[in-house]
Amino acid sequence: MIKVIGLMELKDQDAFAEYRSQVSQTVELYKGSIKNRGSIAELFWNELGSASFNTFVELEFPTAQDAHAWANSPEYQLLVPIRSKAMKLTLFSVAI
Repeated sequence: MIKVIGLMELKDQDAFAEYRSQVSQTVELYKGSIKNRGSIAELFWNELGSASFNTFVELEFPTAQDAHAWANSPEYQLLVPIRSKAMKLTLFSVAI
C-alpha cells in the first residue's frame, strides 16, 4: 500500500472548489481513494523550513506504480492549471 500526502497552501477558494470537484474521479481511475482531508490545526516543528501550508490530503493506492501512474496521468494533468491557480502543493508518497 502507498499513501500519497499533499500539503497545500490555498490561494483561490473558487479554483480549489473546482479542482476538488474533479480530482477524486482521477484518483479512482488509478485504483486510489481519498482517505482524509483537513486543515492543519497546529504545526509543532518545522526544522526543515518547509513552505507554509494550511491544508492536507491523504490518498491511498494499492501500489507505487498506481500512485505514479495517477500523478502523471493525462486525466490528472488536465487539472494542473486549475490546481496551480488554487494552491501551492507539495506532494509525496509514503510506503506503508
